Amino acid sequence: MNGPKTPWRLHAVLPRSAANGPGIRCVIWSQGCSLGCPGCFNPGTHPAGGDGAVRTVGEVAEEVLADAAHLEGVTLTGGEPLEQPAAIAAFCAELTARSDLSVIVLTGFTRREIEADPARAAAVADADLVVTGRYNARLRLARGLRGSSNKEYWARTGRYTAADLSGVPELEISVADDATLTFTGMHAPEGDI
Repeated sequence: MNGPKTPWRLHAVLPRSAANGPGIRCVIWSQGCSLGCPGCFNPGTHPAGGDGAVRTVGEVAEEVLADAAHLEGVTLTGGEPLEQPAAIAAFCAELTARSDLSVIVLTGFTRREIEADPARAAAVADADLVVTGRYNARLRLARGLRGSSNKEYWARTGRYTAADLSGVPELEISVADDATLTFTGMHAPEGDI
């Protein structure tokens, strides 16, 4: 199955964030990660079933596009987004075909692992920037969208440079209408998105 009807298991969606890339971005956390990097600050996103909901790519795309006038782009993270490559590829294709929103993908896979796997390579084909590599707690950096210093920027278009990422806030706290607090960014406390 491909295109807008592709199922996508999500952990969470934050409609607007300033701590997950340049400008105001919609952030989408995929549910499921088998990489299990020691020290990951978001282990709640790891179980494949988890607490997340299954939605279609089309539903998520419509939600994002409805707010496109207020967004610079979308950041896809997790869990591990590239463990659902068909959904990521379909979402990115839909978004880039219908808007000028940018796409950033945060992944634990290395560039070599992505390029060696046709499904993962297709998933990032429409991304502007991919931040690659396993999180390494001993090399904790927590800035510029890199949790650790071994993670690398893979600029797929000329839209963003490392300098664009240096000004991204390290932590953001959002308060929902029901008073729920959400901590996000590279300095988010363990267990929060």
